[in-house]
Amino acid sequence: MVLSDVAGSWVGSNGFRLMPADPLAESPATMTVTMAAGGHLTSVAYTWQHPDDGPQDGLLVIAAAGEDGSLTALWGDSWHQQPVPMSLPGGPGAGGAIEFESDYGGGWRWRIVIDAADTTALRMRMENAIPAEHATAREPAGPYPVMLMEVRRA
Repeated sequence: MVLSDVAGSWVGSNGFRLMPADPLAESPATMTVTMAAGGHLTSVAYTWQHPDDGPQDGLLVIAAAGEDGSLTALWGDSWHQQPVPMSLPGGPGAGGAIEFESDYGGGWRWRIVIDAADTTALRMRMENAIPAEHATAREPAGPYPVMLMEVRRA
């Protein structure tokens, strides 16, 4: 069961920025991790606040995608990804994290990493990857963090 060790309610903070050179705007955040469908699905519901648009929420539903440890996720967010959710393939990442990544058009990529290695602090990072053809000196090609959420047990 994915993330079963961190099931429960969490509170903390979230840093958000739109572009790589923007400073991170900090706000309160919450996260609730639950197991569903007999432990075959993991639900990660979260809240955060956009500095101009106010309270936001999102949902990441994670499932096994195969016997090889691969995972799949369905993600929607009231500010980033709506009204149609995004499907992201993924799997185990470095240091026990789980990682998901998908192209959302024209070489632009979205990546979500959940780090639950420390069961007292849960971290979720969302990254946007700028394609080389859209890079500038101020906004280089590659991924940069858009959201950095760190929460602790409520």
